[in-house]
This record gives sequence, structure tokens and C-alpha cells, in this order.
Amino acid sequence: MRAAAGVWRWRRNALRRATDRREAWVALVALLLMLSAAPALGWACGSLADEALQRTVRAERAERRATTAIVLRTAPVAPRSAADPEVSSERAAQTSVTARWTAPDGTERRGTVTTPSRRTEPGAAVEIWTDRAGRPVPRPMDAATARTHAVLAGVGAMLLVAAAVEGGRRPIVRRMVRNRYERIDRDWAEAGPDWGRTGTGS
Repeated sequence: MRAAAGVWRWRRNALRRATDRREAWVALVALLLMLSAAPALGWACGSLADEALQRTVRAERAERRATTAIVLRTAPVAPRSAADPEVSSERAAQTSVTARWTAPDGTERRGTVTTPSRRTEPGAAVEIWTDRAGRPVPRPMDAATARTHAVLAGVGAMLLVAAAVEGGRRPIVRRMVRNRYERIDRDWAEAGPDWGRTGTGS
């Protein structure tokens, strides 16, 4: 992007060529797009993503409820290190247990659930999340995690726009440089045979 600064440097330079000015203007326009259009589009993308994710958070909060389950026994599945990407970026040890809990309609349910609780002996109380029918479901996404995802989406969009601008600038400048050298080669081919001869041009 040094050519952008060249717009001013070449302004009154006697050695400037038209191609130098054009390359500098192309670089300057690309730089302005990276500094203005890319952040604006990133902000717009992040805002839209945040709005959509916050709607998801509200919907999941309305459809899911936390309840207490009583551990009956540890399920025949080895403890695993896992994380729900929609809930937290931290990895937590999840243990599978067989437990019983009460569904929203008052019926007792039993099944295998996973819990990050360290107390998983029979009779221990653990928190689980269920849907309206009483079936175990993942913990709903929290607002902070949703906002983090939205920020990442905005940053990703901004970087993609910046990369697209730079990807468009390079072939344009490459073509301009190639045309310049082709023009130099043509001029040299015309002047070359008479170079250094006495009386040339007389």
C-alpha cells in the first residue's frame, strides 16, 4: 500500500509517469475501502448475527427449563471432556449418569443424561435441562456467548471484505505493470536498432 502515499509524492515529480499515478490511485482507493467499507460491513454483519442469536437465546430460554435430577447410577460410559459450543468456550468434564427427574406435566422420567457436576454418586442431585415434554436437552445458549459469536462473525466479515479488496487490487496493478513493460519493450524495439549511431535522427 506504499503506492497510496505515492499519490502525493508523485504529484509534482518530473519523473512521474501516468502509470505511477494510476497505480497510486488504485492503491489509495483500495486502502480507503479497507478502512471504511470493510469495518462498516463487518459491523452490519455482526449486528445482524447478534440480533438473530439473541432471538435464539430468548426462544431457547422459553422452551427449556432447568430441573433437578437425582442420580441413580453412573452410566456405563467413560467420563469425557466435552463442551457445548453454544454455551461456553470453556471445556468441562461431562459425566454420563442414569437419573430420574420430574417432567413439567408431573410425571417421573428416567434416562441417561450428562452433567458437569463432580458429585455423581447415587442419590446426588444434579441440574439438567429439559424441553416442555420433559426430554433432556442441551443447556440453552447464554446471551454473552451469543454476543461473542456475533463479534466473531463481524470480524470475519470485515476480514473477508478486506481480503476481497486486496484480491481485486493485485491483479489490476499486475496488469498495469505488465502493460507498462510491454510498452517499454515496444519503444525499445523501435529505438534499439539506431541506439548509439552517429547522426541518428538527423
